[in-house]
Amino acid sequence: MAIGVYINFNGNCRQAVEFYAQAFGTEKPQIMTYGQTPPDPKFVIPEEAKNLVLHALLNITGSDIMFSDVFPGTPFTSGNNITLVVGSKNIDEIKSLFNNLKEGGTVDMELQETFWSKCYGSLTDKFDIGWQFSYDGKEM
Repeated sequence: MAIGVYINFNGNCRQAVEFYAQAFGTEKPQIMTYGQTPPDPKFVIPEEAKNLVLHALLNITGSDIMFSDVFPGTPFTSGNNITLVVGSKNIDEIKSLFNNLKEGGTVDMELQETFWSKCYGSLTDKFDIGWQFSYDGKEM
């Protein structure tokens, strides 16, 4: 199990990731935009979101830092845009930790299968700390 950091931006994620990659001398980042997601008729990506960053990853001095732009219309507060990410190869561990931390908090997204993870969910705990949980197994 690992805990990573996830930083959200308000439309300038690509510039930030490219800046951090240069500043820390990392590999060129792989960037996935909202427009590159698999089509879903239940959730059509608006034109203004298609070039925004859905996910980018940099390994900075041995730690994985993840980045994205918030989806248009999602509230954004500079300074409150960092969440902790729990990754595990054990789904039962993901479920247990999620259930432990949701007590007294707010579930933002129930644990569910997504196109990037067999089990993913997010919440804000009772201390207003944002958490994401993701199964890191490869069977998709």
